[in-house]
Amino acid sequence: MTDKTNTRELALEALLLVNRDGQYSHLVLRQLLEKYQYLDKRERSFLTRMVEGTLSRRIEMDAVINQFSRTKVGKMKPLIRELLRMSVYQLYYMDSVPDAAVCNEAVKLAKKRGFGALSGFVNGVLRAAARGRDAITYPDCKKQPVAALSVRYSVPDWIVERWIAAYGAAETEKALSRFLAEVPITVRPNLWKTTPEALRQRLEREGVMAEPVTEEGYERLSGALCLSGYDYLRGLPSFREGWFYVQDISSMLAVETAGAKEGDTVIDVCAAPGGKSLLLSELVGESGTVEARDLSAKKTALIEENIARYGAKNINVLQWDATLLNEESVETADLVVADLPCSGLGVLRKKTDIKYRVTPQQTAELAGLQRRMLSVVNRYVKPGGTLLYSTCTINREENEDNVAWFLEQYKEFSLESMRQLFPGETAGDGFFIAKLIKH
Repeated sequence: MTDKTNTRELALEALLLVNRDGQYSHLVLRQLLEKYQYLDKRERSFLTRMVEGTLSRRIEMDAVINQFSRTKVGKMKPLIRELLRMSVYQLYYMDSVPDAAVCNEAVKLAKKRGFGALSGFVNGVLRAAARGRDAITYPDCKKQPVAALSVRYSVPDWIVERWIAAYGAAETEKALSRFLAEVPITVRPNLWKTTPEALRQRLEREGVMAEPVTEEGYERLSGALCLSGYDYLRGLPSFREGWFYVQDISSMLAVETAGAKEGDTVIDVCAAPGGKSLLLSELVGESGTVEARDLSAKKTALIEENIARYGAKNINVLQWDATLLNEESVETADLVVADLPCSGLGVLRKKTDIKYRVTPQQTAELAGLQRRMLSVVNRYVKPGGTLLYSTCTINREENEDNVAWFLEQYKEFSLESMRQLFPGETAGDGFFIAKLIKH
């Protein structure tokens, strides 16, 4: 590491932007890595792991700090709080960093950022945490099962409680543990420009390890690749030239479940950034069409940017509010894809701060919004056509309950399949997929 202090300061600034200023972690980190492309691979990896790891384990880090500090985390100055969180994370989860280096660099950072008067406090807490790691106490699993899982896996109590009620304690703990695992990066080839094998060979020439991904029952996913060993994905010529699209396996599975065929007319009602629409464009071919819609000009511009890079010719983009009926589209689509706005509790590996932002009230509001959208967009489906409802969350209120409500309201539809994916169940994120047929 050529300049660990500088890298740590970048991490500290990123954590402040997320936890103090309310910015989104994945956007903050992406912008940081783009701005500091000159950092070598090891530094970028160090920075990414420190930011994502500290955010992923924030509740646990706070519980640890509170056992060694008279001043509780909630009463600390924001910079000192984030400095301690990221330093304790290094002590407990980054074995390659010596304890003394963690403490010394934190003290230097406190002084550099104008908190010299608190540098002794920072040093004392961190050295106590380093010495006392074997004496840390956690809530008792039998007496406080919800609190125990909440602290161990850094997920708010209410989410743990809801998941235990819906899926059981064992499935909940399994899912929570997988949210802390390393995130696989999966891509799929742009079949308008290349083949799976040609893409794999090109990526390997660019220094990227590319392993084929398969999923039983979805053989068309054989073109998907899991990438490793790269430094900066957007810096690859194959990315810039649109040879592949970064997409989670669960998102690909949702499209595969929909069963789009050559020549189909498809409406993707909440399409940004456009990954599903691009895959659908390949499946329906030159004789089919895909209309990719979203609410704002910013989102439709993002879709158009990806279409341009990808080179797809059979996609139209429309700015449209999915809660409003488009009369011209009624019963025109063989397939309507409704991957609707949701609480995002299935993607905690990639968007680590979502779990701290979302509230029970927001999930109820989102479930209501989803119902309003479904009550409109189902009208675009032709008789005999398909409505695919999907979310990237794990929450019965937004998923199974909404499907039950929809089937009660719209008797002309029947449920063909429904699946709640948990992280690690496939190579992908947590995801919900329901396929409904209009008779």
